[in-house]
Amino acid sequence: MTIVITGATGHLGRLTVDHLLARGMPASDILATGRNAEKLAELADAGVRTAVVDFSDPATLDAAFTGADAIAFISSSEVGSRQPQHANVVAAAARAKVGLLVYTSAPKATDTALILAPDHKFTEEAIAEAGIPSVILRNGWYHENYGQSFAQAAATGHYVASTGEGRVASAARSDYAEAIAVALTEDGHAGSVYELSGDTAWDGTEFAALASEVVGREIVFDSVSPEEHLAILTAAGLDEGTAGFVVALDGNIRDGLLGETSGDLGRLIGHPTQPLVDYFRSIAE
Repeated sequence: MTIVITGATGHLGRLTVDHLLARGMPASDILATGRNAEKLAELADAGVRTAVVDFSDPATLDAAFTGADAIAFISSSEVGSRQPQHANVVAAAARAKVGLLVYTSAPKATDTALILAPDHKFTEEAIAEAGIPSVILRNGWYHENYGQSFAQAAATGHYVASTGEGRVASAARSDYAEAIAVALTEDGHAGSVYELSGDTAWDGTEFAALASEVVGREIVFDSVSPEEHLAILTAAGLDEGTAGFVVALDGNIRDGLLGETSGDLGRLIGHPTQPLVDYFRSIAE
C-alpha cells in the first residue's frame, strides 16, 4: 500500500505523517513529498519514503502518484498560483487512477464570501469533474494563526483586531492533521465533505481573557474599525497588500464566516479539539 502526502515538508503535512505513523501505518507505506529536499531527508531518517515534487511540474507529480492507493492533497501555500498548481495535482491524480484523494479545503468553499475560498472552490469543482473518489476536509482556522497575536498581546497588554463581535472556531493544526490521517486510513469516508472547526468558538474579548489567564496579567481587547486597523498595521511596517489582506480576513470573521462549530472535527478524530487556552499555554512555556 502507498499513501502519498503532498506538502509533507510543511507544518500540516509533517503532522499528517506523524499521525499516520501513530496510527500504526508502516513508514514504508508512506511517500512524503515536497519541494525541500533537506526537509524531506529528515522524514527519510524515520524510514518514510520521500520524493521531491513541485505542483508546477506535472512530471514530478506523475512520478510520485503512480501506484498510489490514496493521496493527501494539502493545498498549496502560494496564493496567486494555487489554481494552476491544483489543476496539475488533480490531473495527475486522475492519470494515476488513485483510489482516494483527501483534499484540504476552506469552510463552505463553494458558497461563501470568505476571501480565501475561490481557489478552493475551483479545486473542489476540478476534483468532482475528474471523477476521483474524494474526501473534502474544509479546514477552519488554526490556533497557530494567532501565535504572533498572543505574543504581541502578552508584550503590550493589548489584543488589537477589527473582528468586532465575530467569533472564530479555531483548532490546533495537529487536530486537522489527525483528521487527514483518519480519512486516509478508515473506511466509509469517500464522498464526504466535512466542515472542520474547533469545538468552541471565541471572540476578541474571550481571546483577551484567555491570554490574561495564561500570562497572569490583564490583556485588553482593542476593537478597532477596519480603517483604524489598516493604519495600525501599515504603521507597524506591513505593506499595503498584506495589511489589507489581514483586515479583509478580520472582516470575514466579523461577518460570521469562521465562527461555526459543526462538531465534524471532534467526531472525526474521536476526541475533543484542543482548547485555545491550552494552545496559549503551550507557546507561553
